[in-house]
Amino acid sequence: MTPTADIVDRYAGSGLIEVCLLPFGSYGARNAFFGPARTVRCHHDNALLKQIIAQPGDGGVVAVDGGSSLGTALCGDRVAAEAAANGWAGLLIAGAVRDVATLRTIDMGIFALGSNPWPPGKTGAGEIDLSIQLGDAEIGPGCWIYADEDGVLIAREELDLGRAEQ
Repeated sequence: MTPTADIVDRYAGSGLIEVCLLPFGSYGARNAFFGPARTVRCHHDNALLKQIIAQPGDGGVVAVDGGSSLGTALCGDRVAAEAAANGWAGLLIAGAVRDVATLRTIDMGIFALGSNPWPPGKTGAGEIDLSIQLGDAEIGPGCWIYADEDGVLIAREELDLGRAEQ
């Protein structure tokens, strides 16, 4: 993957990219990932996230608006393992994760704001495939997410970087 710093150097001022200014930490085995975005808004409930990751990921990234809450974990080892098995490149969670030691062994990118061992609800509250706001960045249908240890970029479309293996 092209480093996000190089993407910024190339696309700054183009209007195609914006930086997601949230303090994400890396929890998966991969510290860099990219792909087309799917979005979910859910607060203390991960039923809709589980619904998305059960589908073929085709190298996509699920962006989760968890209200930046660390009150419950929206993703644990089983959710992440299923997402990786179904071909998702990454999870970008504005919320918490759990099972951190196991998450670090799962071959995908998992960025979150923190961890909490408390499990989420499973009522299905929330919405899928809508425009969400993570920090100052808007992520919606058609957007691409590029993430590494330098930060998270949201692009309005796939950037012409040459599709390197993730």
